[in-house]
Amino acid sequence: MTETVSIVIGSESDLDLANKCSETLDSLSISNSIQVLSAHRTPTLLETHVRECEAGGTKVFIAMAGLAAHLAGAVASKTVLPIIGVPGDGGPLNGMDALLSTVQMPKGIPVATVAIGSAGAINSAYLAAQMLGIESAEIQAALLKVREDGIEAIIESNKKLENS
Repeated sequence: MTETVSIVIGSESDLDLANKCSETLDSLSISNSIQVLSAHRTPTLLETHVRECEAGGTKVFIAMAGLAAHLAGAVASKTVLPIIGVPGDGGPLNGMDALLSTVQMPKGIPVATVAIGSAGAINSAYLAAQMLGIESAEIQAALLKVREDGIEAIIESNKKLENS
C-alpha cells in the first residue's frame, strides 16, 4: 500500500501553503493530493472526502486554514488517523487566531499543530513523513538525506564566510 497524505485547505487562499507542503512531500516521494473543503461551507463534502481517503489507504491528513481555522478539528472529528493542522497566516491577526483555533482541541480529538504559515506548511510535510517513516525505511532514508543536506549547506556557508 502506498503511503498517502491528504492535504485539505479551507479555501483557495490557502493554496500557496498547500503547494509548499505538496512540493516537500513530492521531494520525499510521498504521494499526496490537495482538496479545497470548508469545515463550515461544505461539511458533508468534507466528511465524504475523509471516508473516501480512509477507504483508499490515506495514512495522514494535513489541514490548512486561516482565521477561525476549524478545518483540522473538523477532520479530526471524523477519523482516528493522524491530523496535522497548519494555521494560515492571513487575516487581521496574522494567523494567531488560526493558531489558537487549531491547537486548542478537546481531549481525545488531537491535532498535531505546526507553525503559522510557510514554515508550518513545510514542516507539516516533514512531520507526516516522520509518521510514515515509522514503517518505511525508504522514507527514513529520505529524511536523513534532507538533514545531511542541511548540514552540508551550513558547512559550505561557513567556508564562504571564512574565505571572504
